[in-house]
Amino acid sequence: MDAPIPSAAAASVTGFPSRPSAALQPSPAMADAESFSAAAEGILAAVNTVIDGKEDAARLVLTVLLAEGHVLLEDVPGVGKTMLAKTLARTIDCTVSRIQFTPDLLPSDVTGVSIYNQDSHRFEFRQGPVFANLVIADEINRASAKTQSALLECMEEHQVTVDGGTHRLSAPFMVVATQNPIEMEGTYPLPEAQRDRFMARLSLGYPDARSEVEMLENHQSGSPLDSVTPVVGIREASAMIARVRDIYVSDAVKEYTVSLGRATREHPDLRLGASPRALLQLLRAAKAYAALEGRDFVLPDDVTRLADPVLAHRLLLQRKAAGAGLSATSVIASVIAAVPVPRSAGTPQRLHR
Repeated sequence: MDAPIPSAAAASVTGFPSRPSAALQPSPAMADAESFSAAAEGILAAVNTVIDGKEDAARLVLTVLLAEGHVLLEDVPGVGKTMLAKTLARTIDCTVSRIQFTPDLLPSDVTGVSIYNQDSHRFEFRQGPVFANLVIADEINRASAKTQSALLECMEEHQVTVDGGTHRLSAPFMVVATQNPIEMEGTYPLPEAQRDRFMARLSLGYPDARSEVEMLENHQSGSPLDSVTPVVGIREASAMIARVRDIYVSDAVKEYTVSLGRATREHPDLRLGASPRALLQLLRAAKAYAALEGRDFVLPDDVTRLADPVLAHRLLLQRKAAGAGLSATSVIASVIAAVPVPRSAGTPQRLHR
């Protein structure tokens, strides 16, 4: 595997060794629910030692990772968006890269570029920082639309096409992007197609007073991130993802998910509802959430619990509704209240932890 191009905009976070074939050899240790639960709890515990008072956010990011999605962390500067991404990266022994998005960043700085080799008299592709298992895209909305679009193919098809050649990305592959509110100076709003590539969006918000005091105490002598060590290897992480794929989803839950999506498309306060990709990702996230809860089946409650972080950033309000103070979150709440919940989801027996 060619080394990524050194760039002032892209820097390695962890320096973990590359293991391109490990994802094809899932560890049998994750075949039982107890091992899966222990690994997940270990990852969450490690993240929570660094990010104080954000247990729900850490759980959602892990849910997206296990569901093979990408996550967008949106909030004001200084609340721990990048720290959360870096901590998650430290808990998994895999290849990690970080890209600092700036207005002058070029698409080739992300994907890589073909360089002419004078010895062999041919062009050779040099991989960019996107060729890693976990890519931290820091302040993604500070780059131009042209550079943002370089991630579209990567996130959806897990491949890069440069000069007519297609190059597969490592598996598993996840993008954890951070962005500042678009009202801030020097930012470019993500287009609808780009937002739709992210499985979930979440805002960390400010910590409560107690968590903030604990943060001041824990960060006095150094960053807790320095003491975080890998909890699982890439083989174990791949096996956890494979286990999530096998989570059972009844026809009733599938129909309920589709009903929620169709209700957003027909809602009078929305001019853009949930896409088919959004519903697919909602169900995948629900499967991962069910696995983290120790179940091998999805409940309607799993779908409704994740509806807001998975769907809200994809919906566009009518101008009149936005002017009246409505939000995508409030519309989703009204949709959930209006769509009947299936009485029987056909759930098999609950797993033992």
